[in-house]
Amino acid sequence: MGFSKELLLARLQELGIHFVSYEHPVVLTLEAQAKYVGHLGSALSKNLFLKDKKHRLYVVSALADTKVDLKVLSQRLGLGKGGLRMAPEESLQEVLQVPLGCVTPFALINESARSVALLLDQGLKAQKCLFHPLSNDMTISLSANDLDKFLISIGRSPSYVDLEAIVPVGKDQPPDLATLVPTEIVKSLDVPQQGTPIQIAAENHMPREKKLMELQGTEKISNKSKPAGDGVTKKPSGDKNPSTGVADVQKFVNEIMDKTSAILQAEVSEASIQKHGKQLGNVLSDTIRKRLTLDLENLVMTFKNTAYTEGFQSKIGSLSLHK
Repeated sequence: MGFSKELLLARLQELGIHFVSYEHPVVLTLEAQAKYVGHLGSALSKNLFLKDKKHRLYVVSALADTKVDLKVLSQRLGLGKGGLRMAPEESLQEVLQVPLGCVTPFALINESARSVALLLDQGLKAQKCLFHPLSNDMTISLSANDLDKFLISIGRSPSYVDLEAIVPVGKDQPPDLATLVPTEIVKSLDVPQQGTPIQIAAENHMPREKKLMELQGTEKISNKSKPAGDGVTKKPSGDKNPSTGVADVQKFVNEIMDKTSAILQAEVSEASIQKHGKQLGNVLSDTIRKRLTLDLENLVMTFKNTAYTEGFQSKIGSLSLHK
């Protein structure tokens, strides 16, 4: 599970970053966001989530009125004219771990986004900018210096470029932004996402006995060419279950408590106590329910799918041990 809005805001406060937050209804477009915060004097930003032909990923953050030509940008990165396109929604959920409409530099705080490149419009440096803090029911305003402070805290070196520049690329003129191309390909998470059937679910119509016979038969065939040993199939020392820890009960509970604690810390203040008085408990209860429901549904589904997958892998292991 990725960082929540509350945890991100708490991190910014820990870093001593000055920001102003503005709550508003959920918005999915720049135009809709402008209706609520466009009058504040800070600059609206548009944020693109892109991928190239080798499945390397990029976040491009620019002023709302900056023209970003993907063909030109692709050439400047050394990817050819058609090397960049919009990244699929699956990558948005798995890598950045934010919903649609929430792409910003803040999403790079998630470890899963470690290899995503970030290109910042040089126009952002001259004024305070508006970004969603991982959730599109709020916008925060901060300076480029404070954005830099955040990026440096997560191990990023801010790269500001002129996104509207037309820079010739040729034999004697190498791509000017080639150094910003990621050196790693971001791998998708191994944990199945909500609504995505895991591989073995398609076989649920098979009788249990037939499944076991097929598994045992496969095991026998694969072992014919193996030298005689002690009859125990050992995993290679470097083979690790990618989902280990996701189905850990203590981690699961800690995530829930962390999210609840962050909301309580954000909501409980002298002002809120004076405003709501005896009704504060009901207000907090409604707020927690509203903000945590979707996060917890996704977390529970991830936990469920991972536990199911690990149970299946454990069954295969027991078959190989007792064949």
